[in-house]
Amino acid sequence: MCGIVAYIGTNSALPIILEGLHRLEYRGYDSAGIALLRNKKLAVHKTKGRVADLEAILPKRIAATTAIGHTRWATHGAPADANAHPHTDTANKLAIIHNGIIENARELRADLIANGTELASETDSELFAHLIAQELEKAVEIERAKHGLLTDAVRKVLLRIQGAYGLAVLHEDFPNELIVARQGSPLVLGIGNNELFAASDVSAIVRHTQQVVYLDDGEIARLTKSGFEITNLHAQITHREPAQVTTSVEEFDKANFEHFTLKEIHEQPEVLERVLRGRLEERFATARLDGLNLSPRDLLGVKRIKILGCGSAFIAGSIGARMIESLARIPCDAESAAEFRYKNPLIEADTLYFAVSQSGETFDTMAAIEEIQRKGGRVLGVVNSVGSSIARSCGAGAYLHAGAEVAVISTKTFVATLLMFAMIALLFARTRDLSPAAGTALINAMHELPGQIKAMIDNDKDYRAHAKTLAAFDHAYFIGRNAGFGVAQEGALKLKEVSYIHAEAYPAAELKHGPLALISEQTPTIAIVLNDELEKKNLSSIEEIRARNGGVLAITQGEDIPTANLGCIKVPQTHPLLAPILALIPLQLIAYYAAIERDCDVDKPRNLAKSVTVE
Repeated sequence: MCGIVAYIGTNSALPIILEGLHRLEYRGYDSAGIALLRNKKLAVHKTKGRVADLEAILPKRIAATTAIGHTRWATHGAPADANAHPHTDTANKLAIIHNGIIENARELRADLIANGTELASETDSELFAHLIAQELEKAVEIERAKHGLLTDAVRKVLLRIQGAYGLAVLHEDFPNELIVARQGSPLVLGIGNNELFAASDVSAIVRHTQQVVYLDDGEIARLTKSGFEITNLHAQITHREPAQVTTSVEEFDKANFEHFTLKEIHEQPEVLERVLRGRLEERFATARLDGLNLSPRDLLGVKRIKILGCGSAFIAGSIGARMIESLARIPCDAESAAEFRYKNPLIEADTLYFAVSQSGETFDTMAAIEEIQRKGGRVLGVVNSVGSSIARSCGAGAYLHAGAEVAVISTKTFVATLLMFAMIALLFARTRDLSPAAGTALINAMHELPGQIKAMIDNDKDYRAHAKTLAAFDHAYFIGRNAGFGVAQEGALKLKEVSYIHAEAYPAAELKHGPLALISEQTPTIAIVLNDELEKKNLSSIEEIRARNGGVLAITQGEDIPTANLGCIKVPQTHPLLAPILALIPLQLIAYYAAIERDCDVDKPRNLAKSVTVE
């Protein structure tokens, strides 16, 4: 979950690397570093802290046209100068940066120590530097300038590695090339004019080029300023045509907002309009999702649906599963991809799987996809990032087109995912027994969503007041029933992620089976009370909490709830399938303002990273 950016060309490398690191800082931000080649000599600068801390220790001017940079999210070794990347070999001639995790690090470390190698850090990543250096030492000295020698050394080491890596290698004896490799951790090449870029995310290089090549697992690329060569672990050449990215650099700017989180919350009306555009068939009262590659006969042949994801993607999948099952009457459930991949799952031919990931690079979800495909199952992707690993692995699915989401917490992509699942539910339902009139009613409600959400966001005064109240507590409960429980889960996750308030979500009916023991004046509860057949039961749950002196803040579509002593937040009426989308908006803003009240780093919460590419 670290950020990698590399450059080789004719321009000054330092500003390019630093700009890229700033854009990648959402992927990890406990340390940062850079390695440059100056006059064919390696120079390394690194420090614990943010990219700004790295800039503070750099020389005023560094003349270098080749460099690699890294911003870290710790896996092996606590945040410290010594554990920051780049890591070098003993001779300080080779530098590497690495995103991922080496699963057989213990054995490799023991071998190196037994051979007299002194390790300078606690990281697994440092092993790459020493292992590659050892492979180079085995080569005949006269062959040092041989084309491909550094690539071959990297390849031999990678064949010994178990785990995931996005890797970049720089060596002062090979000043005209950079080596990068990928396995389970994203890497994209950028093609410029007499310059080549590499990064773990296109955001780092989009200002400089929109011509990119996505590396696949098991591929190694040798970069020079004039071009690139991609080979696999068996030294076979892979031919790849560059693709055009549509992401603009403006998407990675905060505009006039204080934080990316707030900007992305405010972008949600526009995002939902984009999600809907061209995807609703008014004439037939259904959805048009050509990317799924499912004919009407295919749709009818699906007997069960399973949705896989991690974190917010899993919660979105849980809400989406309820949408599909209630509207289309197809058995549907969601499961954590991290758990699914390890249980030797039963894969059935008439079950359709959806893999959900905002980044399209989530390691556990990718592994689950591979397990399903290995057993003959069909997986469709629901992702935001075009060209991502999950999108390419699935081959079919639906892009959210929510635009770049830079803040670590998911807001606009979460809401976009829910709307996508509502359209998927509509598509399946209209091939079964949902009437045209019912389909049209749902489509009309979808069209109203952007305006309803904009009105809620523009009038957020009450949300700020409630956030200030919650910010004074250290613990909170969220409760709901059916779709409301999914909303409660996401609300609790958002609050804990950005404000560090310990928050837990429970089905409202579960309160009396244990959680009521912790209800007190110091444990407020946020109750999701949607306008459905379970509204009265939710009101009974609120009564149980109030009887134990617990405070209650209610999110409701109906009338004020007198027993909600911390207040009521009303959301607009809508189609029952879409109610969770509207109920989420206040919870996003309350989490944001509570974090501001508690002086937290909203865009970069402690210990978290945006794209989880390690297990």
